[in-house]
Amino acid sequence: MRLVLLGPPGAGKGTQAVLLAKEWGIPHISTGDMFRQAVKEGTAMGKKAKEYMDNGLLVPDEVVVGIVQERLTQKDTAKGFILDGFPRTVAQADALTDMLRVKGHILDAAINMVVPEDLLVKRLSGRRVCRNCSATYHIEFSPPTQEKVCDQCGGELYQRDDDREETVRLRLMEYTEKTSPLVSYYAGKGILRNVDGSESAEKVLTNIRTALGR
Repeated sequence: MRLVLLGPPGAGKGTQAVLLAKEWGIPHISTGDMFRQAVKEGTAMGKKAKEYMDNGLLVPDEVVVGIVQERLTQKDTAKGFILDGFPRTVAQADALTDMLRVKGHILDAAINMVVPEDLLVKRLSGRRVCRNCSATYHIEFSPPTQEKVCDQCGGELYQRDDDREETVRLRLMEYTEKTSPLVSYYAGKGILRNVDGSESAEKVLTNIRTALGR
């Protein structure tokens, strides 16, 4: 099974990718993990990416695609993979299609996790992080025992700038502008599966299984 997970920040892509990867025995491949690993290993594309990141520049499509291509040549992807955070643009989606075609493979499905904007804002803006150990909480869904105090180390909990409501709404607007065209792209290929991502993690997992006929 070769899957792409689509959805805005806060939709729960990472959570579902971990659950699916464990259930199906295939790797969960996230953009962040790929970049860190490529840079750490000093691969050709990792070195290029580091040059851009060290200078505070966005990593261009050709480097991002190159890093994904390097990752998909590894043995653990032979039976499939779950991509989370890639592709982000139609150009990247075309590149993914091409690199799979060379191997005689196709993408089985693109799962689009649909969540109302107000719930996304609630999920993201309620997040709190420990300044000391980086443990993560949510003021409603997984609150600490004591307000603003980390259960694990007693450190102070704070709200990251990225999680403030005004910033969250800007992030969601950027997603709609830049990434949502992928929904139309994969719908046109007949492999888009829309899934309600507003329910519990367990229910969303069941929804994904149903959408894939598994």
